[in-house]
Amino acid sequence: MPAGFPDFRLGSVLATSFTATLTERRGDAVERIPTPQRLVDWLAVNGLAVDSCTAAQLDLARELREAIHLAATAAALQDALPASAVQVINDRSVQGRAAAILTPEGKRQWRLGSSSRVEDALSVIAADAIEIIAGERDGKLALCASPTCQAAFFDTSQSRTRKWCDMNTCGNRQKKARFNARKREHPGSVE
Repeated sequence: MPAGFPDFRLGSVLATSFTATLTERRGDAVERIPTPQRLVDWLAVNGLAVDSCTAAQLDLARELREAIHLAATAAALQDALPASAVQVINDRSVQGRAAAILTPEGKRQWRLGSSSRVEDALSVIAADAIEIIAGERDGKLALCASPTCQAAFFDTSQSRTRKWCDMNTCGNRQKKARFNARKREHPGSVE
């Protein structure tokens, strides 16, 4: 990956990993797909390789990302889904040509249309979002407990009580903040 861009946050759920291409939404937001080529890179890393991406397709992708974030946030809070977000997700879902295929290892993989368009990849992401928001997978949507993040994530932990979108970033940051606060309160103690 080219230097100068923030790393991608990759998770096991395509739709919420896609929403994580914009992080720290309530702090100093970090855009992880600032250019069309970065979207191409993200899609390739997630098994949805496309030939190219235009600025207009990047706009479509960002619109889908924000729609998924809005709908997933509403679902996590058990609020009504925003109609505009539902419309964008549904529109992107039907606009692509992708097919699920079974690998020899027994895994599902997506095969995009013959010309590998961004719209095909976005339809896969939208379909994944529909599946998790509709409650068709074992797990639950939740929001990151970090006050600057608040990312929607899909919790598949056994107890369904995960607090952080990613333990290596938000979770560790919060643990470090608590440790430093205790250290300031009790300067001589060893923990």
